[in-house]
Amino acid sequence: MSRLAICPGSFDPITYGHLDIIQRGAKVFDQVIVTVFNNQSKQPLFSVEERMELLKAVTKDLENVRVDTSSGLLMDYAREQNAQVILRGLRAVSDFEYEMQITSMNRKLNENIETFFMMTNNQYSFLSSSMVKEVAKYHANVSDLVPEVVEQALKHKFAQNK
Repeated sequence: MSRLAICPGSFDPITYGHLDIIQRGAKVFDQVIVTVFNNQSKQPLFSVEERMELLKAVTKDLENVRVDTSSGLLMDYAREQNAQVILRGLRAVSDFEYEMQITSMNRKLNENIETFFMMTNNQYSFLSSSMVKEVAKYHANVSDLVPEVVEQALKHKFAQNK
């Protein structure tokens, strides 16, 4: 049986921390669908389409990874895709409490889909998309935080917003 994992997120933008989890997940699961969800509580910098293009660019060498989007409930999407697992990254203890709440709700919605947590590589444990956007907004160097294609997209975005 093929093991399919959904790696959900807003990815606004994708960071090396996200990419670390996706690459490692691709070694564990037969297929990983990186799915862009639009978080209604956040004001995104990049459109869903832009985020998907950036994800496709940075995962193009991972043969068992594909990029998709959904605007509904994660567990409905996972069921539609016949996924067995939700793949999530944890940076610090502070993430754990939030993730535990989400996992408990997801389990209530569909007890047949497991959540698989991976600890982010220590070098990325401080990293968040929000932090990257804040640093990039002031034209600081983000080359060690995001892939080059994302760095260029951030520069372009913030050049437009001057």
